[in-house]
Amino acid sequence: MWKSKPDGGPERLIALADGVFAIAITLLVLDLAVPRDLDSGQYHEALRELLPDLGAYALSVLVLGGFWHGHRTIFRWVRQVDGQLVALSLLGLGAAALVPFPTRLISDYGREPVSVAIYAGAVAALGATHVALVALLARRPWLRGPEAPEGFAHHILDLSATVVVFLVSIPLTLVLGAAAAWCWLLLAPVKVFLGRRAR
Repeated sequence: MWKSKPDGGPERLIALADGVFAIAITLLVLDLAVPRDLDSGQYHEALRELLPDLGAYALSVLVLGGFWHGHRTIFRWVRQVDGQLVALSLLGLGAAALVPFPTRLISDYGREPVSVAIYAGAVAALGATHVALVALLARRPWLRGPEAPEGFAHHILDLSATVVVFLVSIPLTLVLGAAAAWCWLLLAPVKVFLGRRAR
C-alpha cells in the first residue's frame, strides 16, 4: 500500500488552527458598534439597528465554535500529518477565516437571497474539509493515533449532515428567498437523531 511521507506530529497545525479560529471569531465583533454623541432617541434606535448584527454574530460564533471543537476532536485522532492532511487543513482554515465576510453580508443584507447563499456556501465548504479530513484518516491508518475510533462512518455522516443542510439551503433561496436560512435550524434535530442512532 502506498503511503504518503509523514511530516511530523500535528502540534503546529493544531496551534495554527486555534489561532485562525480565534482571529475569525474576534473579527466578528469588530463591526459591533454604536456611534458616539447620540441623544436618547438616536441611541435607542442605534441599539435596535444593531440587533441584526448581534444575531449574525451569535450565529457565526456558534458555527465557528462548533467547527473549532470538531477540528480539535479530529486532531486528537492524529499521530502524524502528511502533505495532503496539511493541505486539507489549510483549505478548512481558509474557509473559517472567510466566515466574517458572509456574516457581514447577512448582517447588512440579510433579506437578500444571495447573502444567505454565500453564507451557506462558506459554511458548507468548511464542513466539507472536515469530512475530507476524517475520510483521509479512515483511509490512512498510519496517520492515526491510539485515540482514533475503530470506525469513522458515524463521524463522516454527522459532519456530512451539516454540509448537506447548508448546501440544500442554497437552491432553496431561489424559491424561498432569504427565508431559506430557517432550514439551517433543521440541523439541530438531525444531529440529535444521528447522536442517538450512534449510541
